[in-house]
Amino acid sequence: MKEHDTGLWIEELAAPYYVFKEAGYEIVIASPAGGPVPIDAASMAEGFFTDASKKFMHDATAIGALSHTIKLDTLSFPGDFDAIYLPGGHGTTTDFIGNPTLKNAVEAMYNADKIVTAVCHGPVCLTECTKKDGTPLVQGKTVTGFADSEEEAVGYTKVVPVLIETKFKEQGASYEKGDDWTSKVCVDGKLITGQNPQSSEEAAKAVVKALA
Repeated sequence: MKEHDTGLWIEELAAPYYVFKEAGYEIVIASPAGGPVPIDAASMAEGFFTDASKKFMHDATAIGALSHTIKLDTLSFPGDFDAIYLPGGHGTTTDFIGNPTLKNAVEAMYNADKIVTAVCHGPVCLTECTKKDGTPLVQGKTVTGFADSEEEAVGYTKVVPVLIETKFKEQGASYEKGDDWTSKVCVDGKLITGQNPQSSEEAAKAVVKALA
């Protein structure tokens, strides 16, 4: 992201991974490029390296899947998938923007009435997605995502290509937020969004509930 090294915020994959695994789901970890996914070093720093993240990093199966992700364009959506989950990390503001393969995957899942879930910066992809009628996917939907105040707090307001809160509001969404760095999840039909890293586990539980 410009001159800033970034990547996946590991907690946003790790916590949902174990929620989904406990629910008995078959999990496919994919990425735009395939292969190893870089992890934002800050997500493994003191105060951010959660128990789920530590478990994931010491889990041979989990870290193996993250090191050998499936290339997204080799998968077919909706196919056999019941849900798509987009974790965050500032790396997504590079990889999820201007990515027609991911855009098509999300739109295919949404149009097939499958679950679309995104947390923190993951929802940046939704800003480019549309409904069948060409209107923004989030228009008229209650959603959340990394708040402008949180982006300002980490000093990246002028660095990221899109401010999620601002963009969602521009697109006609009903954007909701909790206090900075507290869990906030919005469920609007099959669209589930989480505000920040603190929301990832609750977002994953909302997916499980929606699939029950």
